[in-house]
Amino acid sequence: MPGAERLSAGDGRDVRVFGIRHLSPTGAYRLRAYLDRVRPQLVLVEGPSDATELIALITARGVVPPIAILAYTDRIPIQTLVFPLASYSPEYQAFLWAAENGARAAFIDLPSDAAVVLHERARRPSAEAEAGAEAEAEADAGRRDYYRRQHGLYERIAELAGEHDYESYWERHFEHNREPGSYRESIAVFSAEMRSLLADEERLADPHEAAYNAIRESYMRRRIREAMAEGCDPDRIVVVTGAYHASTLSLGSELPAMTDRELRELPRASTKLTLMPYSYYKLSSHSGYGAGNPAPAYFELMWHCMRSGEAERLPALYLSAVAASMREEGTFRSTASVIEAVRLAESLASLRGGSMPTWKDLRDAAVVCLGFGELSAVAEALTRADVGTAIGSLPEGVSQTPIQDDFNRHLKKLKLEKYKSAVAQDLELDLRENRRVQSEEAALLDLNRSTLLHRLRLLDIGFARKQPVKQDGATWAEHWVLQWTPEAEIRMVESTLKGETIEWAAAFVIQERLDACRDIREASRIVREACECGLPEAMDGARATLQRLAVDSGSFAQLAGAAHELSVLLRYGDVRRMDTASLEPLLAQLFLRAALLLVEAAACSDEASGEIVGAMNELHAVSQEHFELVDDALWLRRLSELAARDDRNAKLSGLAFAILLERNEAEDERIAQEVSRRLSPGIPADIGAGWFEGLSMRNRYALLSRSVLWKQLDEYIRSLDDDQFRRALVFLRRAFGSFEAREKTSLAETMGELWGLGGLQSADLLQRPLSEEERGKLDELNEFDFGDL
Repeated sequence: MPGAERLSAGDGRDVRVFGIRHLSPTGAYRLRAYLDRVRPQLVLVEGPSDATELIALITARGVVPPIAILAYTDRIPIQTLVFPLASYSPEYQAFLWAAENGARAAFIDLPSDAAVVLHERARRPSAEAEAGAEAEAEADAGRRDYYRRQHGLYERIAELAGEHDYESYWERHFEHNREPGSYRESIAVFSAEMRSLLADEERLADPHEAAYNAIRESYMRRRIREAMAEGCDPDRIVVVTGAYHASTLSLGSELPAMTDRELRELPRASTKLTLMPYSYYKLSSHSGYGAGNPAPAYFELMWHCMRSGEAERLPALYLSAVAASMREEGTFRSTASVIEAVRLAESLASLRGGSMPTWKDLRDAAVVCLGFGELSAVAEALTRADVGTAIGSLPEGVSQTPIQDDFNRHLKKLKLEKYKSAVAQDLELDLRENRRVQSEEAALLDLNRSTLLHRLRLLDIGFARKQPVKQDGATWAEHWVLQWTPEAEIRMVESTLKGETIEWAAAFVIQERLDACRDIREASRIVREACECGLPEAMDGARATLQRLAVDSGSFAQLAGAAHELSVLLRYGDVRRMDTASLEPLLAQLFLRAALLLVEAAACSDEASGEIVGAMNELHAVSQEHFELVDDALWLRRLSELAARDDRNAKLSGLAFAILLERNEAEDERIAQEVSRRLSPGIPADIGAGWFEGLSMRNRYALLSRSVLWKQLDEYIRSLDDDQFRRALVFLRRAFGSFEAREKTSLAETMGELWGLGGLQSADLLQRPLSEEERGKLDELNEFDFGDL
């Protein structure tokens, strides 16, 4: 059907158009056969025309697909376009054929600087965006409706063909097409008919997407004619394009090419291009980029079978891979089960008139014969066989941005290359110097790894996620989970705008945050991050910003939080080989200002007390950890003042007294006096119980060991009338609710001794199930009317 593949040159000569489906192994195989037959001088491929210079790198030795061309704007906000290629992509095979046979290859689609703008406008039209969020949401809903109707049309085609879904229809009628020449002809006819149907049915076509495609096709026609005008024999030109566009580039198309004026009027945004590794997971429909390829590992297997001339072996190889994966996970399946699954898949295919089983047929056979009817038994093995964990790789020097090269050099230097995987892997680090090795580089390997991972985290490059360590208080230990994703690579490329190396980009981000910092706690956090990232100059700048903000800060919580951040940093500064001596006077200053503000800050509501509780605990930890640097005596005096004040939040006063108890700063006589004063019949029950709640927030064993406290509490409860008792009980339940089981048992034993019951007997009473009467009283308590509270 020659009329479907040619574009007139005006003098009877034609170029050849080969329509394909992206990521189609049969399309790639038939395209190579077609190129072998016609032997073109020039292969023009749908793709960003300014990426033509990357084709030589794409076909370079050492490049392992899947890979992708990434276009990104070089100004914020950053916009990106990704053009992925697998080993079985027709475009990739076209480039390989050209390189192997001395032909030229070039891209002919819109350059990236125009495509990124037009693509964004097609996705989010500016007129709608200017109309407001409501109009934009309505437009988005309209586009979703277009795509839903289009999907329904494709599914209707599959239904008429007797297939499960459109993917099965496509695979059986196109990927399994073994007749030489028929793939190109059938796909041309099918695509032209589908295009005509979508054009006739306005309700099926998104007008913004249609306009975007019309501009692209107009530009591609222009590039084809430019190639012909340069003197290349049109009969020696092959155009490889998505099947949807093929009919608009063929003989008989009266559509015009883009004019010079239209070219000048294209909206543009300055962009850059790079190559990046890609993953089969990202290519799969599970990640949102299907492109007719929900099972990339399966289609790669199909590609290898076709290349080796053994396409009929695909069912056996696929199902054997599923069984092997099940065996690796400890579930044994026999060879006989695999054979039976192959036979079942072939029977399913014959029922639908197919010559070979489709991917769907093979999955169904695997569930029946290998999973014994249960999908859950084979789900993981099917995922491995369908999608796999493969990621591409680029040899050194092929990456196009300095920061990508810097990242790859660091991976090699720090022995992290094996972690550049689509599978998440744990990495435990010990930041201490390893004195059992000879070289300094090996001795500080984990420390240098930590520095790199912290820099990546600062840049929001999702290669590494920090996890809590198993050893409490081990400042030398870190636990990371490493996993490479295309999104991480994209973020890395975007970071090129901040610096040409990871170190420079991290320093840029630190400075950006410092310039915008108005919060003293945030400034202290930046100081710590600069230390973790091994950026001493940035740390000095952050320290100066923190010192400046500390002068004007009047927030106890922020000052305490900042002091805590510095305290943590000073604890492991030596491990990171960073000079933290300049932070010591600043820590003392922050601690002093926070301690002086304690009593004033405690004049707050119960709702606001939560933040102050956390700040008090943080500041006390600083006083314990760095008692030689800070004024610990002042801190104790301020705690004593707060503990004695009746005009401050009762919970915070109770917490202050608990810290004093923990520090052995309160004798039994004072304990009895304070408990008597706080828990007396004249004190509102909610205030008294609130004070006890604060008291119980610290070291419980310090409380449990003081029988005088519990004796006083017992006397207080005995003195309450029924109404007061219910009020107090509501708040005391909240305080005791945070006690652990062993602490409650210990308390029961203490109270049993006071009541003369014996510790074991009282503990046993505590553990007994509640009676119906007791449950009823608890229900009444839950419905208690607080009245004027």
